[in-house]
Amino acid sequence: MNIKAICLGAAIALSASGGIALAGTLDEPDTMEPFFTDASMKTMKPMEEFKAVFMAMPAEKREAMKKECADMRQPYTAFCANVNTLGGHN
Repeated sequence: MNIKAICLGAAIALSASGGIALAGTLDEPDTMEPFFTDASMKTMKPMEEFKAVFMAMPAEKREAMKKECADMRQPYTAFCANVNTLGGHN
């Protein structure tokens, strides 16, 4: 019985922490919209405009965005490539 309780507790803790990791700066539409040219957020702005938007953000948001981009790849691969270039990770 104790092993079942421990396993259940561990499974719940892992699923809860995984869910929290997915909801971050990159998932906030208000933060992401300025980087795209269209409402569907499929076409990114050219690098010069992307950089202007990125540099206009508060430092805390830029750091959070860089950290999330370093931790995850999909579905933000192209976006994170730009962030990593601007953040000095490339």
